[in-house]
Amino acid sequence: MNKLPPISNEDRPKGIQRIMSLPNKGLKALWDSIIIEEDQKHRLLSQAVLNFTMRGKVPRTVIPLHGVIMLTGLPGTGKTSLARGLAHRVAESFPKDKFRLLEVEPHSLASAAHGKTQRAVTDLFAQSIAEAAAIAPTIVLLDEVETLAADRAKLSLDANPIDVHRATDAVLVQLDQLAEEHPNLLFVATSNFPQAVDQAFLSRCDLILEVSLPNAEACERILKDCLTGLGEFYPAIGRLAQDRKFTQCASACVGLDGRAIRKMVANALASDQKTAMNPELVSMDALFTAAEMAKETRNAGDKQ
Repeated sequence: MNKLPPISNEDRPKGIQRIMSLPNKGLKALWDSIIIEEDQKHRLLSQAVLNFTMRGKVPRTVIPLHGVIMLTGLPGTGKTSLARGLAHRVAESFPKDKFRLLEVEPHSLASAAHGKTQRAVTDLFAQSIAEAAAIAPTIVLLDEVETLAADRAKLSLDANPIDVHRATDAVLVQLDQLAEEHPNLLFVATSNFPQAVDQAFLSRCDLILEVSLPNAEACERILKDCLTGLGEFYPAIGRLAQDRKFTQCASACVGLDGRAIRKMVANALASDQKTAMNPELVSMDALFTAAEMAKETRNAGDKQ
């Protein structure tokens, strides 16, 4: 079993937002809370596990694994939470090892100074991430990866500084180098706008998985999970999951993402001051109304 030095988020390198030891029970809760098709979860976890079982043994000339998984989908579908939960599940699969999760803050790497962004990206990958991977199995979360790997073919040099192009170049070079030198390293990238991600980055992904909006069955599971969770604090709310109109209410949520469904419940609890003062007064009718309002808001936004 590998021994790790203490983790100090106060001393974390530039570009690293958070460092966590794995496994982590809080991240397990995130994995369980993101309700998508089980086949998708199995595929995602299996691909991540394969990264740590095969890459150290099989040359990349045989199987060109880069150790990169990308999650795409609309905002609110749970990509970031799923990525964090995945890190826990992978570490759980290798109980003899102590994994780490590094979360990258891409916006902190951008600089108006010429050449600074490229240098910051190179330092992050070649030093901070490489050093972490040299110590222990490491999973790196690259949220909003289009910020770091913008599609160079769609960028105008007149509108975008050459630094943006060079930053993407640096990401690609470092991914190749890290893939060669650190088989115990896995990147999990997320993007709301995969069309804005450079094609060369996409070609390096071992798996690209779209996290879709929940279907009727998933909406029902999300709404039930939310109501029963609230039921631990407000029993009357938990009982709404057994209401005869529950399935109909869940069907009214189709078209919303998981985050929006949970926020919809919060909106129903704030439907009037009495309910806000005593959430157990919330009714199924209030949930219906909140669901319809949430969908109207989403549809209005889609038309803009």
